[in-house]
Amino acid sequence: MVKPTGFLNDHLNEKVELLLKDGSVLKGELIGYDDHMNLVLEDTEEKREDKHRKLGTIVLRGNNVVTLNPE
Repeated sequence: MVKPTGFLNDHLNEKVELLLKDGSVLKGELIGYDDHMNLVLEDTEEKREDKHRKLGTIVLRGNNVVTLNPE
């Protein structure tokens, strides 16, 4: 079994796609995380229904993430 922090460490500085609790999808480069699985993403884009917007660099609270997939 892969531990979450090991998985995150394996995918640092790579593009990831996140599904959030509110149903939106974020895509960006994972540049950091902490023990609570709070994430720092760079060059982030949000996709919600038919709307797209660029968010840039964000800090995302870990408990909002449903899934994280490397691209």
